[in-house]
Amino acid sequence: MKYKTCVSIAEETPNKIKQILKTALTKSDFVEVRFDFLKTEQVPEALEIIKKDLKRIVCTLRPKTEGGKFKGNEKERIAILKLIAEYSPYLLDVEFDTLKKNPSLVKYLKKANTKLLVSWHDFKKTPSIAELKKKMNQMSKFSSNVKIVCTAKSTDDSTRMLELYSKKRKNNLISFAMGDLGRISRILCLYLGSPYTYVSLGKAVAPGQFSVDEIKKITNLKN
Repeated sequence: MKYKTCVSIAEETPNKIKQILKTALTKSDFVEVRFDFLKTEQVPEALEIIKKDLKRIVCTLRPKTEGGKFKGNEKERIAILKLIAEYSPYLLDVEFDTLKKNPSLVKYLKKANTKLLVSWHDFKKTPSIAELKKKMNQMSKFSSNVKIVCTAKSTDDSTRMLELYSKKRKNNLISFAMGDLGRISRILCLYLGSPYTYVSLGKAVAPGQFSVDEIKKITNLKN
């Protein structure tokens, strides 16, 4: 079985994204473009530059409240999410809380047939398995593509994140733990059914992230 990777790109200009994207797509199955690292007015240009590769791109526009860098207000962010949806990326990552608060956005994305990745992060801890399962079930109502990422304070936290991969689940789940104590879960999630794991080209974009080359060595991936 071939385990898949998704390189995270967090650059501050459209041209830098274009430059790095070329390398990332040769090394990885998918690429996540973090649009929140750009200035708001640069997003349309970036979309035009990368549009021919969007079938392999996960688009993310993370607000500061969710650990992102987006500097505009929420109204602007929602407008940009709608714009990205019009380009039909492989996946559009939208936070669970954003979808709950914006039924009109949910309706818009459904109408646009957007492939949605519903995400939820806890940057401080890992909740109980009961809480995590409840969260996953709630998120699954918006999309079958679900991403739940928490912060590991112990190896038990990593195990708990991986417990979500039960045989009964009917979603495409991406679940692992951040931080040094969660690193192993970024690899094990692949063996449990995650469609891919997030990696970097060298410098980690998130705590505990492996580089694409490290993951390939570990899982014996071939280009």
